Amino acid sequence: MTKSVSSASSVGAPGAQVSAPVDLAIEALPVALLGVIIIAAVLGLRARRVSRPRPVRSVEPSVTIAEPKGTKYCFDCGAQISARAEICPKCGVRQSAPPSGFAGTGAGRTRLVAALFAILLGGLGLHKFYLGQVGWGVVYLLFCWTFIPAIVGLIEGIALLVMSDQAFAVAYN
Repeated sequence: MTKSVSSASSVGAPGAQVSAPVDLAIEALPVALLGVIIIAAVLGLRARRVSRPRPVRSVEPSVTIAEPKGTKYCFDCGAQISARAEICPKCGVRQSAPPSGFAGTGAGRTRLVAALFAILLGGLGLHKFYLGQVGWGVVYLLFCWTFIPAIVGLIEGIALLVMSDQAFAVAYN
């Protein structure tokens, strides 16, 4: 005696038709979106952590000395020089400056990435997490089912694309 088992009756309720790839994709979507949001939040926190200035250590490890304002260190010899100096007076090496069209920002956040997050995933508030505005990101997540955050995210993405790099750096870094 052979027993024939239909795929519908072995999976769930009798007579239920199940398409495994579609159900798997639907079940995995919230987990994937949550992973993307967590990664964006971690990137935002890491970028915020990188931008903090580090104190200069003296001979004693417990004592730190803050740099005077308007100074920097030579790239070659490490001597403390004026922040506006183009050439180190001690070793004569030219100090490089970032180009005028510099697209990046000090905290590691870029305007283009924020704009793409806002346009493509603005309904979930991913751009807010990326920009370090975690509270607003949570609000966008809570109301994503209304599609209002998606419309607002699209508008914010366009505004980010139109914004200059200097204005972006002032506003978000």
